[in-house]
Amino acid sequence: MGHIDHLSHGLLTPAFGFLVMCMAAVIGLRCTVRAMSTKGRSKRMWLFVGATAIASGIWTLHFIAMIGFGVAGTAIRYDVPLTLISLVLAIAVVSAGVFTVGYGRSRGLALFIGGLGTGLGVATMHYSGMAAVQLNGAIQYNPALVILSVLIAITAATAALWIVLNVTGLSGTMVAALIMGLAVSSMHYTGMLAVSVEIDGQAASLPGATAMEFLFPLSIGIGAILFIAFTIVAVSPLDDDEDDEMNRKLETLRARRAEYNDQLEAQIMAADKGRNGRRRTTTSSRTGTRLGR
Repeated sequence: MGHIDHLSHGLLTPAFGFLVMCMAAVIGLRCTVRAMSTKGRSKRMWLFVGATAIASGIWTLHFIAMIGFGVAGTAIRYDVPLTLISLVLAIAVVSAGVFTVGYGRSRGLALFIGGLGTGLGVATMHYSGMAAVQLNGAIQYNPALVILSVLIAITAATAALWIVLNVTGLSGTMVAALIMGLAVSSMHYTGMLAVSVEIDGQAASLPGATAMEFLFPLSIGIGAILFIAFTIVAVSPLDDDEDDEMNRKLETLRARRAEYNDQLEAQIMAADKGRNGRRRTTTSSRTGTRLGR
């Protein structure tokens, strides 16, 4: 078995990957919240942008972390097409989860399916990305740790979606983004703990690109795009928060008006009953007087 080093660059790679994932989660969750208050094409656009941001963050965190991955006794290369396919798969699966949240009629069921889909998107990206790893040997996995990594992703993704849908404002999004960042990081390193490598005694020339040739520039590029998008989201007016506050005030006014209308209707009905009662009493009295005569 080859000795595996997950932190060949120290804490730089996990810290940078976590930062990028948090920024991506803020963008993605914020877009999801905006989508909830829109309809039609605009809704679909916000949901897709949100899912793409989250999936891109997951992908970037994974491959930034993989820059620090090394195995004693073998070089490591990456299958470029398969690496890019892993990003497409992540976007597809995360989109399924996010769109379920956006269009689900039952909030509880939509949250469950959305969290499941988003968590599976994290796992799909991780293990399809690992399939792109080329080395002189065979990669094996501990099934229990693989299952644990998937459960971590699903649980934390569901928690993040619940927070962002129930805690309004940027503060709720930030908390949810931190949870999602921790979730993806935890899932990644739990999944990597499941890895063992049996080195092939005969070293052969490996196809593909090295981490510094391919992963580093691509990860930095996506990270820079996410940082710019995060900055725009962070400094832009939070119209949706203002709309949420206005909607809450309108709902309060509607509730008070409905309560006032119910009270007024009850008073009118009580007054009508009183008048009808007096009329019946008067009529009965007049009838009795006539009969007496």
